[in-house]
Amino acid sequence: MKNIWVFIILISTGMNGFSQENTDTHVWGHVLNKATGRHVPYIHIALKGTALGTATDATGHYFLTNLPTGTFTLTASGVGYKTVEREIELKAGQSLEVNFEIEEDVIMLDYIVVSANRKETLRKEAPAIVNIIYPRLFENTGAVCLAQGLNFQPGLRMETNCQNCGFQQVRINGMDGNYTQILMDGRPVFSSLAGIYAIEQIPVNMIERVEIIRGGGSAMYGSNAIAGTINIITREPETNSASLSNTTNLIGGTSADLNTSLNTSVISDDYSAGLTIFGSSRMRNPYDHNGDGYTEIGKLNASSAGFRGYYRTGSYGKLSVEYHHLNEFRRGGNKLDHPPHKTEITEQTDHLIDAGSLQYTASTKDGQHRFNMYASAQHIHRKSYYGTGKDPEAYGKTLDLTCISGFQYTLKADTLVFMPSELTVGAEYLVNRLNDEMLGYDRFIEQSADIGSMFIQNEWKNENTGILVGLRLDKHSLIDHPVLSPRLNFRFNLTENVNLRSGYSTGFRAPQTFDEDLHITAVGGNVALITNDPGLETEKSHNFTVSADLYKNSGKVPASILLEGFYISLENIFVVEEAGTDAEGNLILERRNGTGAVIKGIHVEGRIVPSRTIQLQFGMSFQKSLYSKPRAWSENENIEPQRKMFRSPGHYGYFTASWTPSENFSMNFSGNYTGPMLVQHFAGYIPEDAEVETPPFFDTTLKIARDIHIGGHCVLQLNGGVQNILNSYQDDFDRGEYRDAGYIYGPSLPRTFFLGMKFNM
Repeated sequence: MKNIWVFIILISTGMNGFSQENTDTHVWGHVLNKATGRHVPYIHIALKGTALGTATDATGHYFLTNLPTGTFTLTASGVGYKTVEREIELKAGQSLEVNFEIEEDVIMLDYIVVSANRKETLRKEAPAIVNIIYPRLFENTGAVCLAQGLNFQPGLRMETNCQNCGFQQVRINGMDGNYTQILMDGRPVFSSLAGIYAIEQIPVNMIERVEIIRGGGSAMYGSNAIAGTINIITREPETNSASLSNTTNLIGGTSADLNTSLNTSVISDDYSAGLTIFGSSRMRNPYDHNGDGYTEIGKLNASSAGFRGYYRTGSYGKLSVEYHHLNEFRRGGNKLDHPPHKTEITEQTDHLIDAGSLQYTASTKDGQHRFNMYASAQHIHRKSYYGTGKDPEAYGKTLDLTCISGFQYTLKADTLVFMPSELTVGAEYLVNRLNDEMLGYDRFIEQSADIGSMFIQNEWKNENTGILVGLRLDKHSLIDHPVLSPRLNFRFNLTENVNLRSGYSTGFRAPQTFDEDLHITAVGGNVALITNDPGLETEKSHNFTVSADLYKNSGKVPASILLEGFYISLENIFVVEEAGTDAEGNLILERRNGTGAVIKGIHVEGRIVPSRTIQLQFGMSFQKSLYSKPRAWSENENIEPQRKMFRSPGHYGYFTASWTPSENFSMNFSGNYTGPMLVQHFAGYIPEDAEVETPPFFDTTLKIARDIHIGGHCVLQLNGGVQNILNSYQDDFDRGEYRDAGYIYGPSLPRTFFLGMKFNM
């Protein structure tokens, strides 16, 4: 790992042949809102085909210095605005004023995505549907961590799986969380251990945006992206700025949850380098919903700090670096002021997480050749206690290291056979080392997983048609033979406002340790342990999608609607079934191969803008998740074998609505709907295992915000609101020390009041 980082630095120095000499050529100007005539801050200005760019400052002005000479395209783009391009001629020793007038893009046709093929592409021209979560959505919905914002996308649903520690997972297309690949800046550094609490550990202030692809997507991503891919893109500096914010929540009106964050960015005078520093802290008190002395929401103390920076090695080269440190302590159960082994139930973890990445990108002046080298790593040290009945032996220790390095080369051709194309080839190598010790349960997991991958992908594309064909070859150390995974995507723009897409992909999951195995749930005064069947075989998938994207971006009421159908077939599906108890009476659950399963359904997503001050967005999913044959999950003979998948509702959705009558005032109303679903309820508090159909839930949030301008460049925002206004929350939790802590469903919070402030400059 060390050698590849050194190699990248040497390459970044050696490739300065791509850079420009000092030309004393500058471009400056401003950006105006075409409708209002007002200056627009924080609009991205870029010289297309180079690594050069900046953003307008708080007054809507920008300046680019020491640019290469020649004919270029200068672009202005930003969230909520249509991209504008200007062709300019740059000459040595001359300065040029270029001003932009940009139109609001209320339907957001022109926003840029990278996750579809690892390069910047207009969403409407991307080979697969890419949904984006911007910081504005986190703010509008009152989210303080990634987990709280993922609910507001079609086909996604957040789920809490433990009353004690609050273990959460994100489900795409109704599938378990370990069918989803989570990336950090495009790299798969989230291991099984990281996946247990990762989406709640990531604060929103370190996120620039989140890109989501349902289904297999590109061959550049791992073949375990069966349900989809979530790419968390960290903040990159664009302007000199600073912000400080605090949000105080009262969970159930009684338990405080304090969140404080700080961000600051610094850009060099010549715009060749920049650095963003971020930090946050969170202190959450435990919450006991039914008054039995046992938590439904655990205690949480967390802090994070990190940075992301870049150095432009020239006009066509860029070196980027990112690092962050997370420290989190969480505990749930009863008697939280006692040592864990003096309680009836305690689940406690203490995480130290360090992660970082290094990336170098370069291109030739004509843009025909692009090169990318990268390396990322994440190390986790976890101390834990998962125990019941005052067990002094339930302490554990886990060490986890994930490293990945690779390269990617892209060749752009004006014509390849019948259409302009981009050919991409690459390779990467991922290493994961996991050591988990639970002495009290005589459990030792020592797993070494190495995955060597190669991929080749070609995308033929013009304004109306796109064809993406890719192959990925993975050699997983836990699988005897290499696995070849094809990917195919097709896009056809029937008209300017009608985009049709279809796609096919395959994937696999190796017989390894997953996140749920490293979390131990308290059940009936003992614990539940998950093990793998010694004969467990590789699970494989086939994924089909078809969609129609319809836009109406003119007239009095701009609107858009997306219809997407999906069909996922799983072979040798992993299922978890009861396998008796061990000598201490702990429940043993074994992961085995089932015959297969099919998940199919339809997503509907829409956006309506009745006026400049009102925006509405909604999404709804309708699906079925069925095993090929009925399967028995419990040894209780009274429970019939079941074809339906658990925790997979037949319909669920979301909505957001915003009203902004002025620049300084906004009101946001949002909500999530979850339909009925089947959940498992293990014996302990109840006399025998049971299947329960949950009621529907409708979780709504109202937030009001007011901006106060202080001087010319400072803004103070005051905000407040209520989450889960209707208090739509589970009301049949188990009680006491014999409860099934995994019997939890529905919204993650009861009615919660919040107040916040944010200072920007």
